[in-house]
Amino acid sequence: FPYTTLFRSSALPPNVHASSHPLIAHKITRLRNRDTKSAEFRSLLKEISFYLGYEATSHINSRKQVVTTPMNTEFTGSEISDNIAIIPILRAGLVMGDGVLDLIPTAVVHHIGMFRSKVSNLPVQYYNRLPRDEPCDIAFVVDPCVATSNTLHAVVSICKKWGAKKVVVLAAVGAREGLTRLANDHPDIDIYIGSCDDTLDAKGMLIPGLGDSGDRQFGTPIAEAPEVLQMSAEETILKPDSSPKKRTRSSDKN
Repeated sequence: FPYTTLFRSSALPPNVHASSHPLIAHKITRLRNRDTKSAEFRSLLKEISFYLGYEATSHINSRKQVVTTPMNTEFTGSEISDNIAIIPILRAGLVMGDGVLDLIPTAVVHHIGMFRSKVSNLPVQYYNRLPRDEPCDIAFVVDPCVATSNTLHAVVSICKKWGAKKVVVLAAVGAREGLTRLANDHPDIDIYIGSCDDTLDAKGMLIPGLGDSGDRQFGTPIAEAPEVLQMSAEETILKPDSSPKKRTRSSDKN
């Protein structure tokens, strides 16, 4: 995956790196095919993540490391010195996280859960496992699709507030509009993308896109969104008067 496999389209900001590698294009074509089954979809997405991650890690820092070879000879090489975190966005980013973890097995993995409100179309955070006071040097945020970029914009902001010194986004496909907005809103990040789409539909879905990448990975399509996904962000906040009541034993009343 040499550097020549990336190009910067004149229509994209300079911090968006789009792949032009024929193998990536082949694998993404398989991802787009509606007849591709879940097992193959996961495998392809994991491979794409590995290759995009390979390119995205070309500028990470290293330090000198001296080892002894089987020939009983010292060799001065290098080892990664950056503290790296992989941050999959639940649930669609899970397989991509595995692909990058295969590439950097010494990295830590932290999860952020987001869903898009069916009422407002805005992202709502429902899970955050970023450890307090333990930020990283580089956070690799992984999600299969960049559509409107609202979700990724929120997650990148969360990572920065957490204290990540550098944020890198990896995605299989992305909308030109969303990629441009994300890159312009966060000019200090880098975005590595496998393929760029030109169109978003009225619901903010990529065209031609991948469909619902979470459902396609795990084989759990749903005809109708669960009730929680139809709530607004305000409605998902647990109100004080709706908190579980403490159970009282009958003996405590006496």
